[in-house]
Amino acid sequence: MTLIRTFTDGDEITGFYLLKKADLKQTNANPSKEYFDFVIADTSGEIPAKMWEVSSADKETYFPMMLVKVNGLVQMYREKPQLKIMRIRKATEEDGYSLTDFVRSAPIQPIDLVHIIKKTASSIQDGDIQSIVQFCIAKVEEKLMHYPAAKGMHHAYYAGLAYHICRMLELGEFIAKQRPFLNQDLIKAGIILHDIAKPEEMISELGVVTDYSFRGKLLGHISMAANWIIEAAVAMGMDTTSEKLVILQHLVLSHHNLGEWGSPVQPQVPEAVALHYIDQLDAKLQAVEDALDTMPDNESWTSPIRVIENKSIYRMKRENTY
Repeated sequence: MTLIRTFTDGDEITGFYLLKKADLKQTNANPSKEYFDFVIADTSGEIPAKMWEVSSADKETYFPMMLVKVNGLVQMYREKPQLKIMRIRKATEEDGYSLTDFVRSAPIQPIDLVHIIKKTASSIQDGDIQSIVQFCIAKVEEKLMHYPAAKGMHHAYYAGLAYHICRMLELGEFIAKQRPFLNQDLIKAGIILHDIAKPEEMISELGVVTDYSFRGKLLGHISMAANWIIEAAVAMGMDTTSEKLVILQHLVLSHHNLGEWGSPVQPQVPEAVALHYIDQLDAKLQAVEDALDTMPDNESWTSPIRVIENKSIYRMKRENTY
């Protein structure tokens, strides 16, 4: 099987891939013609693909999140590769492939990631904070096993959310030791809670987000998570106006830092400042790592990366070692 990362201009490709996106569009010609605007993917990356001849049967056949066998030609469009599809069919059981063979996933097993999150929650010394964190984890524990952290910004793959939280917990542990004035319980709680409602914000299958949920569109994960903190406190008979409860909410509500990024307030306690930058550091470095991992082998620059102001990253040439 030819990995998408290795596609080069002029290659004729035949192989099985995940049909990640399938939009029926119309050309600008007069009269216009319908065509399929596809995105096909495998574990190494994805590539846009065009199917210019579309029949009525094709419209009823091809949908996102299915496996297809494709024969096509790699061409350059606006200096980026895309695939011109010449033949396509649905994969069958006899082909011997599974969707999971083509889905990018976190490099650590999901069950181990969720175990780390739950173990960290149990290590929180403050009983009230620990109970609130465990309450919120329980609301999405099954979905944590497979949900991505975002639709496309960072950790946008199977179990990406749990992986993001665990990588942040590693950073948080280091920073809390380096800066002892920070409250370790709040750092741990803020990291686990900051994106905990994302599985309720997004609709995802096998780590691929297809849309945002009704509540996700109208409320968003930040406000939902802040509400879950109060829901947990009410369920456990805690004072919802206590300092620690308000600070927990503040950690969640401020972690994006700016209103235009989705936060209604800016960080105003030390742990909130730390949480914002821990989140930014992991998200941005992961976006860079993902771009490097999925870029074509014959290129030196990544595609523009949205979370670093649409800059491209240069990949240094690897010297031969003996």
